Amino acid sequence: MAGAARMIVRAIEENAAELLMAMGAAGGGVQRDDGTVRWTIGGSPLDYHNAVVAADLPDAEADRVIAESVQELRDRAVPGCWHVGPSMRPADLGRRLLAAGFRDGGSEPGMAVELAGLRRPAAVPGLEITRVDTEDQLNVWENTLGRGFGEGEREARWVAGVYRRLGLADPWRHYLGRLDGAPVATITVFLAAGVAGVYFVMTVPEARRRGIGAAVTYTALREVHDVEYAVLGSSAAGRSVYASLGFQQHCTIDLYEWAGTG
Repeated sequence: MAGAARMIVRAIEENAAELLMAMGAAGGGVQRDDGTVRWTIGGSPLDYHNAVVAADLPDAEADRVIAESVQELRDRAVPGCWHVGPSMRPADLGRRLLAAGFRDGGSEPGMAVELAGLRRPAAVPGLEITRVDTEDQLNVWENTLGRGFGEGEREARWVAGVYRRLGLADPWRHYLGRLDGAPVATITVFLAAGVAGVYFVMTVPEARRRGIGAAVTYTALREVHDVEYAVLGSSAAGRSVYASLGFQQHCTIDLYEWAGTG
């Protein structure tokens, strides 16, 4: 892998890791970051956010550390997830996690675009996109996110509660899309690891397939001026939307989920 490509892959991994660690800490999770493994556990009711985000483990230590992560999840009675990217070691972490009782949670394409090459999407008549900078606006953002993202209202309530603790200023930027005055879309941009990370892109079900997701992503990223790249982990449904803006896949993040709490 060439140097520039390697840098982009590491930025994809590290931006997501910084986001998960920051949100987990704000939620009250226990943090481990000792140079060999990095995780935040117990700060969220959601498996995705009780996350192991980095590992550089010798073969002889990997199974022990996996078991320690399981014990931490059990102690805190929460589900959790290992986010296994290209930099994580050993190379057979996936096999080891499955053997330890984790299940295959699918994968996320790690994508990036040079902001100078971001493609403008088609205009959406009646769409207005504004930055969230007050408590009242965050309440609307929360309610909108809960109408169509992940676990719905449960996830939106936790995410917005964390953002209230973290604040609404950089490195956190949240945007709300309104169509003919009605809230229909959300996005968060997180500035970390030298890039702009894109998260919580959601359009309410009744307003989908109109180009709103592309429009809110483009508008939010056009306000970023101090970094060269934007990065994200895409869902299967969102991949073509991001590709239309110029994002290209650079890696895959494999998810391994732990549902047991006993």
